[in-house]
Amino acid sequence: MAVGKETPAEEVVALDLIKPRNDTRNYKRIILPNSLQVLLISDPDTDKCAASMNVGVGSFSDPEGLEGLAHFLEHMLFYASEKYPLEDSYSTYISEHGGRTNAYTSSEHTNYFFDVNADCFEEALDRFAQFFIKPLMSADATTREIKAVDSENQKNLLSDAWRINQLQKHLSAEGHPYHKFSTGNWDTLEVRPKARGVDTRDELLKFYKENYSANIMNLVVYAKESLDKIESSVLGKFQEIRNINRNQLRFPGHPCSSEHLQVIVKTVPIKTGHKLRVTWPVTPGIHHYMEGPSRYLGHLIGHEGEGSLFYILKKLGWANSLSAGESDWTVDFSFFKVVIDLSDAGHANVEHIIGLLFKYISLLQQSGVCKWIFDELSAICEMTFHYQDKTPPIDYVVKCSSNMQLYPLKDWLVGSSLPSNFAPGVIQSMLNELTPNNVRIFWESTNFEGHTQLTEPWYGTAYAVEKITSSIIQEWMDKAPEEHLHLPSPNVFIPTDLSIKNVQEKQVNLPVMLRKSLYSRLWYKPDTTFSTPKAYVKLDFYCPFSGNSPEANVLTDISTRLLMDYLNEYAYDAQVAGLYYAISHTDNGFQVTLTGYSHKLKILLETVIEKITTFEVKPDRFYVIKELVAKQYENFKFQQPYQQAMYYCSLLLKDQSWPWNDELEVLSVLQPEDLTRLYPQILSRTFIECYAAGNIESKEAELMIQHVENVLFKGSKPLSQALFPSQHLANRIVNLEKGINYCYTKEGLNPSDDNSALLHYIQVHQDDFKLNIKLQLVALIAKQPAFHQLRSVEQLGYITVLMQRNDSGIRGVQFIIQSTLKGPKHIESRVQAFLKTFESKLYEMPDDEFKSNVNALIEMKLEKHKNLREESGYFWREIQDGTLKFDRKEYEVAELKQLTKAEVIQFFDQYIKAGAPQKKTLSVQVYATTHSTEKTPDDGECNMVDIDDVFSFKRSKPLYGSFKGGIGHVKL
Repeated sequence: MAVGKETPAEEVVALDLIKPRNDTRNYKRIILPNSLQVLLISDPDTDKCAASMNVGVGSFSDPEGLEGLAHFLEHMLFYASEKYPLEDSYSTYISEHGGRTNAYTSSEHTNYFFDVNADCFEEALDRFAQFFIKPLMSADATTREIKAVDSENQKNLLSDAWRINQLQKHLSAEGHPYHKFSTGNWDTLEVRPKARGVDTRDELLKFYKENYSANIMNLVVYAKESLDKIESSVLGKFQEIRNINRNQLRFPGHPCSSEHLQVIVKTVPIKTGHKLRVTWPVTPGIHHYMEGPSRYLGHLIGHEGEGSLFYILKKLGWANSLSAGESDWTVDFSFFKVVIDLSDAGHANVEHIIGLLFKYISLLQQSGVCKWIFDELSAICEMTFHYQDKTPPIDYVVKCSSNMQLYPLKDWLVGSSLPSNFAPGVIQSMLNELTPNNVRIFWESTNFEGHTQLTEPWYGTAYAVEKITSSIIQEWMDKAPEEHLHLPSPNVFIPTDLSIKNVQEKQVNLPVMLRKSLYSRLWYKPDTTFSTPKAYVKLDFYCPFSGNSPEANVLTDISTRLLMDYLNEYAYDAQVAGLYYAISHTDNGFQVTLTGYSHKLKILLETVIEKITTFEVKPDRFYVIKELVAKQYENFKFQQPYQQAMYYCSLLLKDQSWPWNDELEVLSVLQPEDLTRLYPQILSRTFIECYAAGNIESKEAELMIQHVENVLFKGSKPLSQALFPSQHLANRIVNLEKGINYCYTKEGLNPSDDNSALLHYIQVHQDDFKLNIKLQLVALIAKQPAFHQLRSVEQLGYITVLMQRNDSGIRGVQFIIQSTLKGPKHIESRVQAFLKTFESKLYEMPDDEFKSNVNALIEMKLEKHKNLREESGYFWREIQDGTLKFDRKEYEVAELKQLTKAEVIQFFDQYIKAGAPQKKTLSVQVYATTHSTEKTPDDGECNMVDIDDVFSFKRSKPLYGSFKGGIGHVKL
């Protein structure tokens, strides 16, 4: 299905590409003399330029006995090239010029991609091209990077998603590449090859030489210049890639033969809970992507409205979520999967659930393929395509380069997202494959522990296999509860008015306060940039009684989940039609967010508010949600150690936060009547911070909020009253002591996890333009050297990041490192050693390099928002933190233009440098059992103060003042 190659150097101006109506970019397809196919994209409005190379070889091509070689090669190409031999200089260049870079290996292709500030794109693209021309893969780097691949695999070993994926592959034909282990580890890439006398580096070079050929590569280049300029640049940089006329590899045949079908596989997950995965091998939908058979069937089987399979399972209290659709597909084989997250009651009724699923499939057979349903889906897909949000160039190029391998030229931008040919026979044909004779059922539950006989070799997953016949499934169908399953009704939420509102406030580039009362404050920002018929509305209910105890906090959380639960069958259609809503628990109450097509947003908002004000506790649903929440708390211990470290850091810094184990303890005794009693109290005093943006007129926004106020605060028996001035509290952050290094040490919560983690946090200041830019610049300059030293050279662990931190306007930087090889005390000493070596890099930095970093940060700050959701998230952060500096970018850029290197060095010496007198540090160390006896290195930092008790520590420390101190008293 890949596009046929044309004569060398042939150019095709891609006028026949199907483009969204609002897409003003220019496209051109060229083929270089070496048969490399390229899509050029010119976007004069872009701030970032990007490129993606999709290579038509992946893990299916791993040689026998070298599992993970394709993935390992993906890692190695980042190191160095003949033209740019300095190790990690590609990643350093990208990072120092405001960009990011990454890659992934899939079964049949490997994708490399990056973005960077526009003025540095030429050199970045040249460095990128060298991956595919003359990479250097030194012996030393090879050994080190095998450790990185192993660390990446170690991170995945206790992840249920990775484990079940490998188990599904394990239970397939051994001769098919689908059966393989694709990540690789120390064993497959070092120990076993060595034992056989095989040199992994030789095999790596051979694999590259035999597989990386220009004719099976697809390149997308997204730049600011004209198409002719981009073409000239690409020709000069990429025509040297070798072309050995490699055939595009195909792996015909399905990986599942009859012995792998009609099975039920019982398996033990890591996390507490139960899941059911029902899968069928099917004809790949890509062969009929214009007819969309898997989209049609996924839409119906995965529907959540009244009469749907999920609606019935939820009503019975058996399921928490359900999804359906095609996955794990290639051009040669595919699977259709239905995944159901089960409650305890659902686990006890799995036979009934499977029976109901097949009854629903039987209903689809009897109903025949419905044209009106296909037409409705097709119309939604068309609307979604033509009114799609602009995405970051880096995401866009990856999508396009992947599509180039699979679709004809005209559909490179579309892929399979625009089904328009109604072909009932094609849909019926896929439906006919969803039979009891063709099924594989994977049933995960911690209840199966001790009841399995087999172990999957790569991840150690325990499982048992039983054969099931179609007559057994028929029996389950016959015994399933008699419930009225039926097809969905027409979708009333599909917008019919997609016009752009003519807003009066054309010059409003920043949010303005439109309205303020004792009850609420409304910020408004009309769409003056994106010209899409979409809006974004957020209502933040600040409720002092919602978080004043662990019980109140947990009950508020359950109430928001119940509200979402009650709304689901009504509002599911809104989400299908591109209007999304969420009611989510916050530290101080709850938030209502609506985003998507503006036409029917008001109707949905009014329904959501009505549900909030007429809320009743349904005991059966309360217990289902309580069980779900309890499992999430219990599964906290299976989070990655670095995530545990992040949690402890927040717990230590945030003034008002309850530990998860306290909440789990109170949850166990909570009953429906507790929520019935508390809910009116939660709403009894509230203040609503509101934000309305996009395709919405100021009067409309005011009327929406007026309606909310009328329902809650007005009337004969108002549910809510205004807050007292004394109740306007806000999140406050612990102000760490200068010159002290606090250390909080905890054993990892999962004894089976061999990973330890360190979070090394340096607290610097409260939001201030001048200090912000100094901190941001130091973080930008240090980011890549930290990664290079601590990950590439020292190989401490796959997860190694240096990033900024912002807690309610309190700024700092943090190192986050996770490792199986070393304990957190050793990692801490290496962070200190890095900071010492970084000093000299900063002190000795040439002026032009300093200026280049400053310019990169300026470019990053001036980057325009891509879509309404991104812009709204940015402005909402200012409202949420209380900083309200909507024009912060302009001020920070002005400060950057004045900034000198001496000022940055002075800032570093004062706040960041190892041993700096003003330095405020918190080291959170989570250690694995294997590292429990680790000694503190001799070069450990002085002034280390251990924190024994989180709450004694917090009570004894001063707090930063909050920007939200005057939330109720802001003058209009």
